[in-house]
Amino acid sequence: MRFLVTGGAGFIGSNLVDSLLLQGHEVVCLDNFDNYYDPSIKNCNISKALSYSTYRLIKGDIRDKQLLKTIFSENKTDMVIHLAARAGVLPSVQNPELYYDVNVNGTLYLLECMQNADVKKMIFASSSSVYGNNKNVPFSESMMVDNPISAYAASKKAGELLCHTFHHLHGFDIFCLRFFTVYGPRQRPEMAIHNFVRSILHGLPIMQFGEGNSQRDYTYIDDIVSGIKGAIKNLKGYEIINLGESQTIFLKELISIIESAIRKKAIIRMLPHQAGDVEITYADITKAKNMLGYTPIFPIVKGIELFVEWYKKNLQ
Repeated sequence: MRFLVTGGAGFIGSNLVDSLLLQGHEVVCLDNFDNYYDPSIKNCNISKALSYSTYRLIKGDIRDKQLLKTIFSENKTDMVIHLAARAGVLPSVQNPELYYDVNVNGTLYLLECMQNADVKKMIFASSSSVYGNNKNVPFSESMMVDNPISAYAASKKAGELLCHTFHHLHGFDIFCLRFFTVYGPRQRPEMAIHNFVRSILHGLPIMQFGEGNSQRDYTYIDDIVSGIKGAIKNLKGYEIINLGESQTIFLKELISIIESAIRKKAIIRMLPHQAGDVEITYADITKAKNMLGYTPIFPIVKGIELFVEWYKKNLQ
């Protein structure tokens, strides 16, 4: 198969692309290499992929309609895996217009160009943030998610709605995958686990927001890639599917696990709770298990050990 992977040079995208290439698929990667974090990180992410003759890199923006038209006219595409987005919950609180433009308008332009090119299969990367501060856990796909608490979450919910519209009107097959706090090799540098590992290793303080009682369902990157590939294999109709570990851990426990993996105590600075940050994420993955054959195999302790090992080898 030939895939167009948007955001294919990022954390999740580059790991997925490497796996698809290894399986013998062809991949066109579209990424804008923006300055949200150092673009040289993305260059490192794609170093392995560049050695494949079945890989094509296109640097550009999903909001560039003419570029999208050209990509589809020049590349026979079997399926689009849409991972490109303006990332980060907290920065979206300060700049909601940018997040709406990239995440909503960009998704709409992509869907329109797919329709014109008669490409009607998509995997859309959504987020656990759409659940907001829902008190009912674990989070099930059947829950109402009409109360987002950040612009990022609202933009992802809007993306899901656009996907359903194109499924209903034009017969698209689209799975919207709600990712739950993905971590592992190539994780973005500002994300908590990467930030904590880097800071502890270098003797720098880490910022703990609140009392450390917020809870997250952390999902290792290899499990997420496995889930996406299960979605590719079973794609039919329109579905929203959680991809998480289905285990939660308190922030203060996470810090302790990282300390144990590094064998060094953290210097902790306590800060107030941040606006837009949810109290808990916790995935019900029954649907993913039944529909995709999804079975996460990396518990948080093992995943942290693997990430620390990767960090020391590649970044220290």
